[in-house]
Amino acid sequence: MKSFFLLVSFLLMVDVGAAQQTYTDSLYRVLNQAKQEDTNRVIALCSLADYYGFIQSDSCFYYASKSALLSKKLNYTYGEYLTYLSTFHGFNTQGNYPKALQAALNYLKTSEDLKNERPEVMTQAYYTMGLLNREMANYEDAKLQFHKSIQWQKSIGQPMEEVYASYAQMGIVFANLKQLDSALWYAQKGYFLGLHSKQVKKYFALAIGALGNIYLSRGNFKVADGYFRDAIRESILYNNIYFEVRNYNNLATLFDKTNVRDSCIYYAGKSLQLSQQHHFSEFTYDASNLLTKTFESLGKPDSTLKYIKIMLAAKDSVFSQSKGQQFRQLAFDAVMHQQDIDKAKERYQYKVRSFILLTALGVFLLLAMIFYRNARQKQKSKIKIENAFKELKATQSQLIQAEKMASLGELTAGIAHEIQNPLNFVNNFSEVNAELIEEMTEEINKGNFEEVKIIADNISENEKKINHHGKRADAIVKGMLQHSQASAGKKEPADINMLADEYLRLAYHGLRAKEKSFNATMKTDYDESIGKINIIPQDIGRVLLNLYSNAFYAVTEKKRQQDDHYEPTVSVNTKKMTDKVFISIKDNGGGVPQKVIGKIFHPFFTTKPTGQGTGLGLSLSYDIIQAHGGELKVQTEEGEGAEFTIVIPVV
Repeated sequence: MKSFFLLVSFLLMVDVGAAQQTYTDSLYRVLNQAKQEDTNRVIALCSLADYYGFIQSDSCFYYASKSALLSKKLNYTYGEYLTYLSTFHGFNTQGNYPKALQAALNYLKTSEDLKNERPEVMTQAYYTMGLLNREMANYEDAKLQFHKSIQWQKSIGQPMEEVYASYAQMGIVFANLKQLDSALWYAQKGYFLGLHSKQVKKYFALAIGALGNIYLSRGNFKVADGYFRDAIRESILYNNIYFEVRNYNNLATLFDKTNVRDSCIYYAGKSLQLSQQHHFSEFTYDASNLLTKTFESLGKPDSTLKYIKIMLAAKDSVFSQSKGQQFRQLAFDAVMHQQDIDKAKERYQYKVRSFILLTALGVFLLLAMIFYRNARQKQKSKIKIENAFKELKATQSQLIQAEKMASLGELTAGIAHEIQNPLNFVNNFSEVNAELIEEMTEEINKGNFEEVKIIADNISENEKKINHHGKRADAIVKGMLQHSQASAGKKEPADINMLADEYLRLAYHGLRAKEKSFNATMKTDYDESIGKINIIPQDIGRVLLNLYSNAFYAVTEKKRQQDDHYEPTVSVNTKKMTDKVFISIKDNGGGVPQKVIGKIFHPFFTTKPTGQGTGLGLSLSYDIIQAHGGELKVQTEEGEGAEFTIVIPVV
């Protein structure tokens, strides 16, 4: 074992001038010398799988499958960790993001299991999740994950040169957000850290190319050209064909922007040839797209048509809607799985409480029956029956109090969960600012005020985010307070038709004041025979305002997704039937998904995006209508709209 780790250390410290073949030969030599059932063999198999992850996915998956079987047989968690990492690289370079996410989630789980024994694994785990989020354009989440990778590396006291890729990726994220000053700062830091790294720098071509792309975006073509060529040389040195192809595309893009068409065709052609050989669908699309545009500008229809066909075939492979849906579904399933576990626990606790309650009631009812029968025989048993009844009432009160405390616990858990989300953002961005302030102090001491300005801009942006998420937490707390307030109003005769119409106009004009372009058709049908009914007008008004606002929100969201033929419509009807009044509010928006229909009246549940709703409106409305002795019901068809019906008894 000791000799193997000396060899692995030698491989990791290999001089960048050594031939790549020497590196792979060394891996094969370790593989051949290792015993058939030994952890050394697992590490050698994983190293080969990771190497081929950037060259040939079939070989990557072949070695990964062998390492997975052996790791499981040896109960070797670190081997499973390395297997998931190499598998992730294999799927990611092929553009198969659903499979890459699946490997990354398994990889993250094994990292959590290993972090006490090998804390450095979490640095790579955060980096991997940041990479996936960047590729799916979830830039805010990507920034947080890369920041966690950097901070974790600092916290465990490991060399910062080893996280140069995290800094480079942060540069790419800021470039995608068009924040080029911040992008340049992070990319330069990643580049200079990478230069001083003592590890095998097989990812260093990424950092070089990232810096080149930022100079390209800033119009500094000569500097960008130099970095792209350095990145290609670095890729060839480590036989990393994935990064080599990526930087051929970068060079071709540069020559396209500078109208040097021969060079554009040459480098895009090299990229396309390698991409097709190694099944890099995403780069195949990029290269064929460049060639299509160039040959079209040169007036060569045959070549244009040839590369259009290649581009469309690659587009079908890379940009398939099903892949994006699968990716989102996998992420959603991971969250839902944890929620299912929590719900199963709640259902079990509820069953236990119900069983105890029913058993206690059954026992005491049986005692009451026995005492009652004896009372007919003996007058003295009357005292015993009264005592038993008192004990029954006391037990019922205790059980009711226990149920109240359980409900309070569930509500408290919901409150904690809802507030924790914006507070996490506040804490994370506060930590980022603390780090930036330290760096700004260093730059001030150096007199480097250009860097100080860039860091100050970053701090300002983070402060805006802290303020935004702080307001989110404030809105949640206000909603909770409103939810908990008992109504101070008294029932009085009120015209329900007038109330419904007044709040309809109020909701409509309130939304129009926020969004001038909003328009919707309102249809009303009021039953004039209703007259006045006894209600608390201000409470019913709150319910109506909430339901109207939800309806206008639903049609607004559907309008953004539909063509000009869609007409947003909200209809309000009132009707009296025997001793009940029905108020119907109907919209032709997107409707409520059937799988969540049972949750919509629960506190904190909302279908709106994060930050746009607290999930307390419908819960509060439901409680108000119940306090009036009525019902709040919903009928919906997904994609067609929803209809909420308020039923109030006429007293």
